[in-house]
Amino acid sequence: MRIIAIIQARMGSSRLPGKALKDLIGEPMLVHIHNRVCQSTLINDIIIATTESEKDDIIVDLCHDKKWLFFRGSENDVLDRYYQAARIFNGDIIVRITSDCPIIDASIIDNILKKYLDQPKAPDYASNVYPVRTFPQGLDTEVFSFQALERAWKEDNNPVLREHVTQYIIKNPNIFNIICVTNPIDFSCHRWTVDTIEDFTLIKAIYEHFGHDRFSWTAVLNFLTQNPQLSEINKHIPQKVI
Repeated sequence: MRIIAIIQARMGSSRLPGKALKDLIGEPMLVHIHNRVCQSTLINDIIIATTESEKDDIIVDLCHDKKWLFFRGSENDVLDRYYQAARIFNGDIIVRITSDCPIIDASIIDNILKKYLDQPKAPDYASNVYPVRTFPQGLDTEVFSFQALERAWKEDNNPVLREHVTQYIIKNPNIFNIICVTNPIDFSCHRWTVDTIEDFTLIKAIYEHFGHDRFSWTAVLNFLTQNPQLSEINKHIPQKVI
């Protein structure tokens, strides 16, 4: 059973272009995300899935420099990008991570993977975002089988849904076996994703406080509890709706 994490990353962004490589305490944000996913004890390999666009050559250069595995595919059909990357790198179980989540936590990734693997009947999809979100935005982790990914790839004919990879799966619970991993306390009011300059300002303050990328998501909670003014920086930013 081969478990791979695929981190989608590109330089194009409508609200914050180039965010994947914005500097955080001396390293591109994508480096910190990769480092944090590397802390997982269950993932076999990590693949950066970027696009064939020239503007993403810089991401490929970073992959070469860091000796990371990577795949280049469609810019807009991200479902195809995931499918082709998973097929080429022989993933049986895929963990989907996005490059706007620099607080992504390996303990949460492993918890979701364990819940996925411990089911008597293997589910098609598990996450901490659907149908209920109790974790902060920016800790989003989705786990799914290659078979579920392949079925979505074959059957989803909606370009809008394909851009978001797993929408066909979660919109068809009658077809796919879906489980949700929740936290006992609802912290979904926190926004730790990076989509705007305000988001990045908050993340920068968090990284500058810790000075490294090995902190836990609960340590971030404690820090923000002690410094509530920081959460006000991006509190007004609405989450994107698909």
